[in-house]
Amino acid sequence: MSLNSRVIAALGAVVVVGAGTVGGSIAYASGQTEISDHRVTLTVGNSSQVQDPFCANDDGSPLSDDDQQKCSKKAQDALKAGTLPSSDVMLSDRVGVGVSPEVAKKGWVAFSNGGPVSGGGQFTVSSWSKNGSTYSGSHAASQLLNSSGRTLITVVEGDRDLESPTAIWYFQLNTQDS
Repeated sequence: MSLNSRVIAALGAVVVVGAGTVGGSIAYASGQTEISDHRVTLTVGNSSQVQDPFCANDDGSPLSDDDQQKCSKKAQDALKAGTLPSSDVMLSDRVGVGVSPEVAKKGWVAFSNGGPVSGGGQFTVSSWSKNGSTYSGSHAASQLLNSSGRTLITVVEGDRDLESPTAIWYFQLNTQDS
């Protein structure tokens, strides 16, 4: 009995997501030689990418208001320049976010700047969680995309009110025709 390529791709996606949620496996799975305990994995359809924080202090301390403003400006510039970590997405794809156990211990939330206007133009990919969940679950891309064709996924590590974030990740989703 042989497996077809769709089954192999689906199994590969499960393996990558599983590796993204196991601290030390992240560095090995992504071909990095240095292990980072603060990584986030974005899974779109059958592909995944693992990233270090876009903004964070080396000592793990909260980002100051000034640091947060600089980070936001840096992200806006990167979005305009097309240099944010990005993935192509079709409306039929499913999207999920995974975090390392160290991020989960501090608490995290993930959201997009898409979704229904009634939701304020923001979709919660993962509501705030601490000491537990390392995966957001898989969401239909059509729920979290905006109409511009470029949707921003933001993942924040920090307290429940996001008053003192310790790390921020950004990913760009580029909507493709089905």
